[in-house]
Amino acid sequence: MTFVDQNVVQSSMLPPLPERMRPKDLAGYVGQTHLVGEGCILRNMITSGNLSSFILWGPPGVGKTTLAGIIASSLHRDFYTLSAVSAGVKDVRDVIDRAKGRSVFSQGAAPILFIDEIHRFNKAQQDALLGAVENGTIVLIGATTENPSFEVITPLLSRCQVFVLKSLDVEDLQVLLDRALTTDVLLKEKDIEVKESEALFRFSGGDARKLLNVLEIVVDSFAGKPGKIIIDNKIVTECIQENIAIYDKDGEMHYDIISAFIKSIRGSDPNAAVYYLARMLDGGEDPLFIARRLCLSASEDVGLANPNALLLANACFQVVHQIGMPEARIPLAEVTVYLASSPKSNASYLAVEKALAKVKEDRTKAVPLYLRNAPTKLMEDLGYADGYKYAHDYPGHFVDLEFMPEGLEGTVFYEPAPNPHEDRLKAYLRTCWPKYYA
Repeated sequence: MTFVDQNVVQSSMLPPLPERMRPKDLAGYVGQTHLVGEGCILRNMITSGNLSSFILWGPPGVGKTTLAGIIASSLHRDFYTLSAVSAGVKDVRDVIDRAKGRSVFSQGAAPILFIDEIHRFNKAQQDALLGAVENGTIVLIGATTENPSFEVITPLLSRCQVFVLKSLDVEDLQVLLDRALTTDVLLKEKDIEVKESEALFRFSGGDARKLLNVLEIVVDSFAGKPGKIIIDNKIVTECIQENIAIYDKDGEMHYDIISAFIKSIRGSDPNAAVYYLARMLDGGEDPLFIARRLCLSASEDVGLANPNALLLANACFQVVHQIGMPEARIPLAEVTVYLASSPKSNASYLAVEKALAKVKEDRTKAVPLYLRNAPTKLMEDLGYADGYKYAHDYPGHFVDLEFMPEGLEGTVFYEPAPNPHEDRLKAYLRTCWPKYYA
């Protein structure tokens, strides 16, 4: 006779732990207090019932889908769901046609259309949404792990607010862990002691879904073993090494590898940079995502130490967009090696950060009158453009004229970094502005 573990049978008939623990209302929702806390924007939307279209942007497992469902149920609205991975233009139009009827249940309020991974919708699919969002036939809630500025067409983006969701912190993860152990239909019946939680939280990477998946994997590893279930870092690590894929392009590893990739470029190690590039390409990472990050690295990390870096990175983005994989691996590797092998400077990045900080201190500084255009007689009479000196009329195409607003004279934001190209820039600036660049 074969012994059958009834707990295993019962578990196999239930949804996975993350689905069982999905909260049904805001009281059970964990994290994102900057959006759903008392007095915050999404909570106010729910409370008032005045819901507008928006896009939730954040890493996996932070509650985007859950939040959309909670909003729909709280407002008692019809709720349609599409996945951008499998839905086409026809599916979008079918939902819009159904939404136009507005069921009795919704009491005339616009139904909610939730589109998961909206960044995967192409232009035609996104275009199909415009009219319905514009005229209020539907309220669109999109979810994306990618920057909407790059992945959502401008007309649709202009009709939606964008809310940024954050990875869950350790306190949030602890709440989820305690709740799962004490309220889940299966786990609460088991004798489980968590002696160490560091590995659980580390492998979850701020992702609630991953935390609960890891917990379920660890607990299931004790199936058929009598006695108490003791969870510590060693047990968790052993289970994860056996069960979790090496590269998950939608999960924690996605962020770990791209971080290592950029830091290897910044650290001028072309070998490590190409290795992490290969890890991403082998794991199925979107090559355009990599190309965008190369453009950012060219600006932030190489900068004016090698101005050609940005030109090459931008050309790479265009080529990758045109040819796709597998050929795209070649220009990606070329630019990766080029950036990693280039001298580095973040002087431009630091300059704009300093300038933004100064602007936030006082946004009212007036542009000097002599720097303003005077297209009308009235403006000319008021002194606009009076006293401006045209640099090209002077020796060396330079004239000593104050360009900063009053009160900011002499403020230096750009400090050239020590490298051959910026040494030349600094020498030129020193001849122009010896009082600022000694």
